[in-house]
Amino acid sequence: MAREVTDTDNITWSCVQAYSGLNDGEENNEAAKVSGEGDTYWIVCTPSGGAKSVRLKLSGDWENSYSDEELLNQIQQELQAAV
Repeated sequence: MAREVTDTDNITWSCVQAYSGLNDGEENNEAAKVSGEGDTYWIVCTPSGGAKSVRLKLSGDWENSYSDEELLNQIQQELQAAV
């Protein structure tokens, strides 16, 4: 399931767990896990206009446990680290 958040530049970010579009749900969950980091998964956030997609490491219940502001902060940190 995708989660969307909009930043102050009016860019809407669509975030999904990596490998979520593939067939087998349990196998995809394992593929998306961050190796050696327990209940942590790779999440891909794609922007609505022009900016670069980012890959985040977030806890297993990221869809419910992170506020919009926290997700946007994670996205901004990753964008800054990539520069």
